[in-house]
Amino acid sequence: MSEIKNKRILITGGAGFIGSNLCGYFLNDNQIICLDNFSTGFHHNIHNFISHPNFKLINGDIRDNEICKLAVENVDYVLHQAALGSVPRSINDPITTNDVNVSGFLNMLVAARDAKVKRFIYAASSSTYGDSETLPKIEDVIGKPLSPYAVTKYVNELYADVFAKTYGIETIGLRYFNVFGRNQDPNGAYAAVIPKFVAQFLAYESPVINGTGDFSRDFTYIDNVIQMNELAMIVEKPEAINTVYNTAFGERTTLNQLVNTLKEFLSEFDDKIKDVAIINGPNRVGDIPHSLASIEKAKQLLGYKPQFSMRDGLKETVKWYWERR
Repeated sequence: MSEIKNKRILITGGAGFIGSNLCGYFLNDNQIICLDNFSTGFHHNIHNFISHPNFKLINGDIRDNEICKLAVENVDYVLHQAALGSVPRSINDPITTNDVNVSGFLNMLVAARDAKVKRFIYAASSSTYGDSETLPKIEDVIGKPLSPYAVTKYVNELYADVFAKTYGIETIGLRYFNVFGRNQDPNGAYAAVIPKFVAQFLAYESPVINGTGDFSRDFTYIDNVIQMNELAMIVEKPEAINTVYNTAFGERTTLNQLVNTLKEFLSEFDDKIKDVAIINGPNRVGDIPHSLASIEKAKQLLGYKPQFSMRDGLKETVKWYWERR
């Protein structure tokens, strides 16, 4: 149950994976404006919200200044999730990634500033840590970006910091670490690893792990991400605003461990999945070998208490996909 009541909240990318979950969480007690151009979002993610009296959909692009101005009218909070994700996508098409993630981000910041929005909370990324080998990842120790996508997400943080200092707008960036859960699309060339593997197992197809499977990630269930967005909205301590936070569980899982856990949970629904082989392929260009977040800053300044471990979240996720297969 949300602590935010009677506010007007703009969620950009609201028909996407994370955005649609945020829409659903805040909808009953607040006015929700969902802005999406459906380039990576889906109508079916927001189908249940369309007839809700508190929900408004704007079909538009954050690269359009006029759309951005329209979307922020009388808004209290912006939860900016709209972006072109995926490291491989950015390597294949850096220009479009930059247009959406940098120019679009700047459009939203300017619109929020001009509309005197109370706070601008945006999806940052663990990719910002780049070639830093320090573990766990601490917010003020980063390396050089390893992909065009990572460059764009770091530029977002720089712009947010400049706007806070220059114009007085309140901003908080949430560096998401490998978020997974309900509504995450398993299809397409740039599908994330968990929904892609689930879909392959359900079809009795062998998932392909990039490299030896020893690379590790801090896989983060969607409900922990929702909690962080809400905490970023309600915090009032000056030292907790105009900064960035790791948004994660704080636990490292290798790709081998991940795929074996998925197989374990899916086999509870379909015993044949136990026999599906796992294949190892080449490493992927631009990938960070290891990622593990320190969540101490979020705990201390926001009161963050993640509720779902990787295993707990995977169990919920597998059940969700199984019911919708």
